[in-house]
Amino acid sequence: MNSHSMSDPAIAPDARVVAAIARLTGIHAATICPMTPDFRMDEQALADHVAAVAGHDGIEGLLINGHAGENFLLTREEKRRVVAICREVLGPGVFLTSGVNAESSLDAALHAGDAEEAGADAILLFPPNAWGLFRDRDSALLHHRHAMAGCGLPFLLYQAPVGAGSMPYDPATLAGLVALPRVCGIKEGSWEVATYDANRRLAKGLRPGRRASADELSDRLRGQPGQPRGGDAGAAGGALARGAGRRLGAGPALARRDLSARLRGLSRGAGRARHHPPQGLPEDPRAARLRCRAPALRAAAALEKALGHVEKAGAAR
Repeated sequence: MNSHSMSDPAIAPDARVVAAIARLTGIHAATICPMTPDFRMDEQALADHVAAVAGHDGIEGLLINGHAGENFLLTREEKRRVVAICREVLGPGVFLTSGVNAESSLDAALHAGDAEEAGADAILLFPPNAWGLFRDRDSALLHHRHAMAGCGLPFLLYQAPVGAGSMPYDPATLAGLVALPRVCGIKEGSWEVATYDANRRLAKGLRPGRRASADELSDRLRGQPGQPRGGDAGAAGGALARGAGRRLGAGPALARRDLSARLRGLSRGAGRARHHPPQGLPEDPRAARLRCRAPALRAAAALEKALGHVEKAGAAR
């Protein structure tokens, strides 16, 4: 460790953090850990499994030793062995994020060091289960600092579901964690759209130079970057009207096909939200479902309006 405090937000992220951010693109799949009938780790089945998952198009990395990977049930040596097997099978081209899930901060540091030695590229630090009952900002920061002291790898934060008691990070705690220079990303598991967007905006405000894939997707749906959620319909309608005007230059039929396809996609998204609301939503389920559907429905309404303008313009020609 250098002479500076690792928690000093003025220290720029080192080259490993910058490199990790550049590689956190595409799909990073969470893998399982196959077990034998007597509850030992099945190493050959694990090797076959991760090779098969990583071989799919679009897979840029894997999350190993996560919840699906039996992290809390494996021994320290087994978790280290999972990382080693995955690196041996996959080589350096697949980004490996290893989960660290320990009630003890000192154990978390040991497991993070094991993962680094075995070949992991980054650590996803899970919040201890005890935090479901109580957690304050200082304890969260201290836990992460202890874990970071055990290795030199970049860290991803784990944002727990909104219904998991004190486990999810409130804005003040999240801001403190995002400011840690070793943090390269967030595994966002809030399971609630408004909270996800609020967390995304907070993180981007503190670390504006980081990759903006989530921002770009969200802003494309709204049609105008940087606008608050309350302006979805107006921003989307204005952008779609401008886009429709540009596409009319290439012919009404092309503009009509483009807008119709986008409308169908949004309608499917709204339907999925209606029938499959995210887990852990608070409040009345009907109100929660309506809140989840609202952004897609507002954008769909704007698309329908833009499509009507295209139809009229095409008829006028």
